[in-house]
Amino acid sequence: MLLRILSLEDDPKDAELIEAMLEAEDIACEIKRVESEPDFVAALAAGNIDLILADYTLPSFDGLSALNLAKGHSPDVPFIFVSGTLGEEVSIEALKVGATDYVLKTRLSRLAPSVRRALREAEERIERKRAQEAHRRSEAYLSEAQKLSRTGSFGWNLLTGEIYWSEETFRIFEYDSTTKITIDLIRQRTHPEDRGSLQQSADRVSTERREFDYEHRLLMPDGTVKYVRVVGRPSNNESGGAEFVGAITDITQHKRAQEELQKALQEIKQLKDQLYEENVALREEIDKTSMFEEIVGESTALRTILARVAKVAPTDSTVLVTGETGTGKELVARAIHKRSQRSARPFVSVNCAAIPSSLIASELFGHEKGAFTGAMQRRIGRFELAEGGTIFLDEIGELPQETQISLLRVLQEREFERIGGAKAIRANVRVIAATNRDLQASIDGGRFRRDLYYRLNVFPIEMPPLRERQDDIPLLVQYFIDRYAIKAGKKIRQIHRATLESLTCYAWPGNIRELQNVIERSMIVCETETFTVDESWLSQKPETASEPDGALRKLAASEEKRAIEAALANAQGRISGPSGAAARLGIPPSTLDSKIKALRINKHSFKAG
Repeated sequence: MLLRILSLEDDPKDAELIEAMLEAEDIACEIKRVESEPDFVAALAAGNIDLILADYTLPSFDGLSALNLAKGHSPDVPFIFVSGTLGEEVSIEALKVGATDYVLKTRLSRLAPSVRRALREAEERIERKRAQEAHRRSEAYLSEAQKLSRTGSFGWNLLTGEIYWSEETFRIFEYDSTTKITIDLIRQRTHPEDRGSLQQSADRVSTERREFDYEHRLLMPDGTVKYVRVVGRPSNNESGGAEFVGAITDITQHKRAQEELQKALQEIKQLKDQLYEENVALREEIDKTSMFEEIVGESTALRTILARVAKVAPTDSTVLVTGETGTGKELVARAIHKRSQRSARPFVSVNCAAIPSSLIASELFGHEKGAFTGAMQRRIGRFELAEGGTIFLDEIGELPQETQISLLRVLQEREFERIGGAKAIRANVRVIAATNRDLQASIDGGRFRRDLYYRLNVFPIEMPPLRERQDDIPLLVQYFIDRYAIKAGKKIRQIHRATLESLTCYAWPGNIRELQNVIERSMIVCETETFTVDESWLSQKPETASEPDGALRKLAASEEKRAIEAALANAQGRISGPSGAAARLGIPPSTLDSKIKALRINKHSFKAG
């Protein structure tokens, strides 16, 4: 490394001598010699100087002046006097002012060691300054970070009681940074309601000397309240004494946000309650106008049913709704639910005939992951989905016997287990069941449990067939015409008298569902503002099956699918109607439609092109 030296010397020979002596000591150097003050100042300004060697006495300039100039401009560059006229007193004064060393020209053998020492000390000073600057920046960054995070630090010496706070901690407590912090000052800032617990925490921490983490409030001089979180851990200081170090975080904004959130949630709850009350009032008003929504009719038979619904709805009793297919059993179940105390909770409908017997238990009660092949994850059953509400079990007579046992347990003990699970789950669910079968015959045939029947038949409701409600047929016809006219975008001004008479006199073996289908079909083909029905649609009678759906229920899922597809092919994709697939299979159209969905059959592929 080449040493760059600025030499303040009026004698060129002395400068050459110095250079030769340094090189003889293996100190490679490059010396720039100046002898006037302007040249010296210019050389300082130019920089790139590692060392200054100066004579003390020059014709127009003195060494002390040069030293002051050098310290003002380049304080880190070593400055050594090399002079033949430097006395002891002057040398001492020069060292006081800031000279690194002095060497007499009569003893130049000392120059090389002095230069090496001066350069080493200069390097050490630079390193110290760098370290100090890095420390200063680190403290500045830490201080800024504490401000941004509202977190101050502290130290607490248990032996002396001394407490150290960072600048941010002083800001949090709103004490002047020159204040000597004591436990009493901290207690004064603590909210009066929290002082007792703070003192207990401090006593416990000083005794147990374990990590701590707690929150408390501060009461500021202006009356405002702050929330702080204090965390700390024990540590040993340099003298071996026990102390705690930790952090204090101002969590006031977080607490305020929590309070605002709770306030907002409370307001939402109040609005929900208000909306609920408004909905209750609205439902009561709707009930006055249309007591049972889509249950249309004024016949004596229907009024009797609605009276029974009104009595049982407010209770929590199990209801068994019986009657022919298409009589509106699910509408009655929904009416019971909506007029019950569970009306705000779910109404879950399950068609027991539409689900393969191997899957019905999982569908009702759920299963755990790995309970059987294909159970890749836990599944929630319909009973859990209906928690707090009502579950409607349609076609209850088709329930497999092993599942009947599980349902009986729900009705008796109000609990069940998921398939593959061992934990009993409480069931707060009202059960409404429905069937178009003669359950007594199924009991006699060993297909339905007698004890389950009695559990379901707590409050029986038997839906009358439409042929026993002839007075309701005109109202139902008008209701369905209004509904389907809107959907079809048509305007119907009147009903043909002969059509209404035919509809009223027809026996309706498919009941209201058949009437609904006939009205919808007629609306599609109707081309005038007078509604008419093709009477040939009323003269056919549906095919019957000695055991509707019995054979189908005994088939495996794959065989059941093939049987349904064959029926759809024969019926050219039609589901309902006298020659539809449902009639061919001897099951209700709604049941067949549910099975088609469950088995993922594309019914549209069977329609004639």
